[in-house]
Amino acid sequence: MRLTKKISLFAAAAAITASTAVLAAPTFINVLTGGTSGVYYPIGVALSQLYTNGIEGSKTSVQATKASVENLNLLQAGRGELAFALGDSVADAWNGVEDAGFKAPLKKLRAIAGTYPNYIQIVANAESGIKSLEDLKGKRISVGAPKSGTELNARAIFKAAGLSYEDMGKVEFLPYAESVELIKNRQLDATLQSSGLGMAAIRDLASTMKISFVSIPADVTAKIDNAAYQAATIPAGTYDGQDADVPTVAITNILVSHEGVSDDVAYQMTKLMFDNLDRLGTAHSAAKDIKLETATKNLPIPLHPGAERYYKEVGAL
Repeated sequence: MRLTKKISLFAAAAAITASTAVLAAPTFINVLTGGTSGVYYPIGVALSQLYTNGIEGSKTSVQATKASVENLNLLQAGRGELAFALGDSVADAWNGVEDAGFKAPLKKLRAIAGTYPNYIQIVANAESGIKSLEDLKGKRISVGAPKSGTELNARAIFKAAGLSYEDMGKVEFLPYAESVELIKNRQLDATLQSSGLGMAAIRDLASTMKISFVSIPADVTAKIDNAAYQAATIPAGTYDGQDADVPTVAITNILVSHEGVSDDVAYQMTKLMFDNLDRLGTAHSAAKDIKLETATKNLPIPLHPGAERYYKEVGAL
């Protein structure tokens, strides 16, 4: 009897230990961003810090990636819990547009929030003589990593302007920082970058050499067959030596999760972000454009139920 009793006690103790271990299992939150010289990365780092401190038992990490397209494919595969992506890429992912980098519809994706706009920023070495889209003909340009959100933006804009890659003297498919370095070294004439305003790579370039900004006129924007693209302006003084407003295109960024993330975690991720917008704005000025009243507008994918719960709670739905 004593032996049986001891075995029962050991079994009970083991069961309690196992139960405690399950309860104490950490919540992993991997935030998928973009290149370290872009805007996604510093905001992603700030979010991960909020989640580390605000979500009990969480283990957060930040992953630098090739941004939108890679991020969405990683989410679908369950290799991240939160990601930044451009609105047009999110729509293409949901619909499985193969030419945009999605072999099948990514139906596990769920939206957390519409955030700040990405501005198309086409900058050139002033010595190149590039001042307009037409001037890009025969020049050397970088358009972002292949099938990245930035490169998809480049294709859409050039098509609307009656241009193609074949019109350029040379086309490189490189991320932000590498593109800027090649312009500094006179190996490229221009780069098209899709990012929040005040991005580090362009600030770096503007502090090194005289640059010119290429306008995207409103009539070109109107020809882009995608409602995610809206006419916008890069305000004068955003970068050193930029003395005038620059007409361009903006596309909303979306914070995306997936259906495998629990409703409670998605709720907390959403709430912590909106409770700490000032802190995110300190991480990067682009985050100052994140607003609760526009967070649920024109989303091309369903809201995550956890995020939806937060928006209903604060009266934003």
